[in-house]
Parts: sequence; structure tokens; C-alpha cells
Amino acid sequence: MKRITRQAVIALSTLLLAALAGAQSAAAPAQAQDQSSLGDYARKVRKDPAAKAKPKVFDNDNLPTDDKISVVGQKPPETAAVVDDKNKDKDKDAAAKPSDDDAQRQALIKEWQGKLSAQKDAIDLASRELDVLQREYQLRAAVMYADAGNRLRNELPWDKEDADYKQKIADKQKSVDDAKQKLSDLQEQARKAGVPAGMIE
Repeated sequence: MKRITRQAVIALSTLLLAALAGAQSAAAPAQAQDQSSLGDYARKVRKDPAAKAKPKVFDNDNLPTDDKISVVGQKPPETAAVVDDKNKDKDKDAAAKPSDDDAQRQALIKEWQGKLSAQKDAIDLASRELDVLQREYQLRAAVMYADAGNRLRNELPWDKEDADYKQKIADKQKSVDDAKQKLSDLQEQARKAGVPAGMIE
């Protein structure tokens, strides 16, 4: 059994080698023929004088700088009157636009400054109210804790007042924080609208 398998493997490998050798010998003349035809073509191109004339290729090194390159065709010459009219129109537009743009820009800056100023005033007011609440709470707490007898007699009402003050202080602190966040948002919107940074602060 081993002998049959060995003989089959030898026969198969012999057939494969023969097939490969035949394929290589068949491919060799085709390659030689391709190379000779390429060589013939190169000789033919060298002998042909029309092939030597190459079209002009423009790049950054040989691009003309003293003359304009026409893509579509030549532009018709304009008369002196047309050129003068165009220049006058440009001067009028240039003179009108900056003043209009400046006026609009100044109005925009004033509008944003008004919004920012109003928001800063709201923050100042809320901060002062928070400060007053905190001081009032500290005074009441100092009075309450200074007298032990008063603390024992008024324990329940003080606990309720204490909780109310702490809640009011927390609410006022939240309103101050919200007002500061709103100011920050307004400043960012003003920057996006084109208001100079020095006028935003």
C-alpha cells in the first residue's frame, strides 16, 4: 500500500514538473516577441521627425508674467468714458458703504453694551440681596445662640426660621449663579456678533 502511494506521488510530481516546464517554454517566445515589438516601436519613433515636435507645456517656471493668458478669448477694449463711469461708481460705493457699515456696527455695539450692562446690574442687585440675607441670618443666629435660655424657650420657631433662611439663601445664590451664566452667554453671543472684546468686558 505504501509503495502504491509513493509511486502515485512520484508520478504526480513528475507530471506537474513537465507541465510547468512546458508553460515556461511557451511563455518565453511570447515575451521575446513583445520585447522586439517594443524595440521596433522605439526605433520607429526615433526615426519619425514629427514625433520630435512636442507641444509646449506651461508650468510655474516658464509661465509668462508680462502678458495675460486668455482662457476664453480676448476681452473687448473699453472706452475711456466707460472706465471713468465705473471708477466713479466704485468710489461712490466705497464712500457710502463704510459710513453705513460704521453706523450699523456702532448701533450693534450699543445694543450689546446695553444688554450686557443690564445683566451686570441684575447680577449686582442679586449679589447685594444675597449679602443682606446672609448678614441678617448671621445676626439672628448670633442672638439666638448667645442666650442659652432663649434658645431653649424658642427652639421650634428658631428651627423653622433657620430652615427658611437657609432656603432663601440657597435660592438667592442660585439666582446669582444663573445671572452670571446668562452674562457669560451674552458675552459669547456678543463676540460672535463682532463686538470688540474691550467693549464686552
